[in-house]
Amino acid sequence: MRAFSASVQEVFREAAARWVLIAYFALSSLFIVIFALGVNLDVVNGALAGARLFGQSVDVGGRSIEIDKLVLGFESGFSAFLYLVGTFLALFATAHLVPRLQEKGTIDLYLSRPVGRVPLLLSRYAGGLLLAAANLLYLIGSMWLIVVWKTRVFHPRFLLSGLVILFAVATLLAFAFLIGVITSSTGVSLMATYAVFFLSAILVARERIAAAVSTETAASIVKGLYWILPKTAEIGQATVALVAGKEAPARLADVHYLAVYGSTAAFGVAALALSAWLFSRKDF
Repeated sequence: MRAFSASVQEVFREAAARWVLIAYFALSSLFIVIFALGVNLDVVNGALAGARLFGQSVDVGGRSIEIDKLVLGFESGFSAFLYLVGTFLALFATAHLVPRLQEKGTIDLYLSRPVGRVPLLLSRYAGGLLLAAANLLYLIGSMWLIVVWKTRVFHPRFLLSGLVILFAVATLLAFAFLIGVITSSTGVSLMATYAVFFLSAILVARERIAAAVSTETAASIVKGLYWILPKTAEIGQATVALVAGKEAPARLADVHYLAVYGSTAAFGVAALALSAWLFSRKDF
């Protein structure tokens, strides 16, 4: 357990030494600063009398708007942006973990330690996930505090959206590890993972795509890919619905949670298990 913990800590030390940690949190800080400076609300007696968002005046139609509903709508919309930003930053910051591990000299050093190959790979995965979780907490927590400071409105569900985003990151990171074990390339890991992200989002329209293809075999492949791949679009939809709560539109709230989360989790577990098995059999 001590060796496993040391390997997890090594992920943070490596990220700091290679400037990844600094760049990761610097980009998040930039988003936070832009957000803090770009949102100016004039709140009078619990209602919005005026607002400027990123330099543009918001027309409130000469009337006050309930600040609670405005903040809820704003946080719901912004959670979709954070889903994309949080996921992409996390993958950029962690996709190098397996290719870097398999470099000549580095892998020899790690294998000389009293830790097996599978625990070694899982420790890198745990370290990457902890790094992503720390940044998500910083990014989402800071923005939530800014909203609270400017409006005095508390919506804890905005914080909980970070857990949904972390779930998506965990799944995609497992796939990035699998590609990293196979190719030993950070670039290929990123490209393949982003390809899965966008392909899965496109396959939301699987019924229309299946109807447009020329053969039943192609239609079956399209539908099969939808159920195999992680449900990135639906998870983003679920993130917004979680923040909006009862105010969420019916089209957003209509998510089959068991199918979406279950199939996505199965994809992540399978990818991580396969990467561990392949890593244990590699000839270093």
